Amino acid sequence: MSDRINLLIVEDDKALAQGLARALKTQDRGIKCAAKIREARQILKEEQPDLIILDVNLPDGNGFDFLGEVKAQGAFPVILLTANDLETDIVAGLEAGADDYITKPFSLAVLRARVNTQLRRRTDAGTRAKAVWSFGRYRFCFDRMEYYLDGKPVELSRNEQKLLRLLVENEGMILKRETLMDRIWTDGAEYVDENALSVTVKRLRDKLEAGKWIETIYGTGYRWVRVHGWPQRRYVCWEAFCLSSFGDKDRGV
Repeated sequence: MSDRINLLIVEDDKALAQGLARALKTQDRGIKCAAKIREARQILKEEQPDLIILDVNLPDGNGFDFLGEVKAQGAFPVILLTANDLETDIVAGLEAGADDYITKPFSLAVLRARVNTQLRRRTDAGTRAKAVWSFGRYRFCFDRMEYYLDGKPVELSRNEQKLLRLLVENEGMILKRETLMDRIWTDGAEYVDENALSVTVKRLRDKLEAGKWIETIYGTGYRWVRVHGWPQRRYVCWEAFCLSSFGDKDRGV
């Protein structure tokens, strides 16, 4: 497995994009640039970067809207770039899921430090590969593909697992139907019935008794409802979780 780190810069100013690439490139770090959202989408279909630097104002779309698509595709961090330093825009960007926000003009040294901070956090999170997403009646370990409701295992199909992970890892965010369809049915099928997503959502709701958690946003998509006062994710050691949640009899010992 390669330790190479890959960054994606989505910036329509060619000179700025090239300057950022030179400033951030290292021996173990690859850089790809996209001048338009369309180009960035194509890159994301082929690979998942470790971090994205995303300009808010792009020729073929709004960076805030594209941010939602990006976050639905993976847990990689996103740093927004913008010439607008209004507090409302900064707040909107962070609430939309951005991990950091930098206004132009900016110091390359500051940007480099913020990029390194986000990559370090991602690396730290990667060491918790067997962590558990724990909330109320639910315990999900996506890496082990093990799911519990009230301490009892729940069998989920492959597509149900994909849907659950997308919803939970983007808790509180509205994920569009087309984004979910594209991310769940990735086997190259030319045609997928639009009803397939609705059926998968219904089955997931029924199996997890999650009617109040998986919310339908009519005409748009779905989201996992976020509860104020609870962290987005609670991570605990999987082995410790098993020991505390199940007795020796339940574990077959």
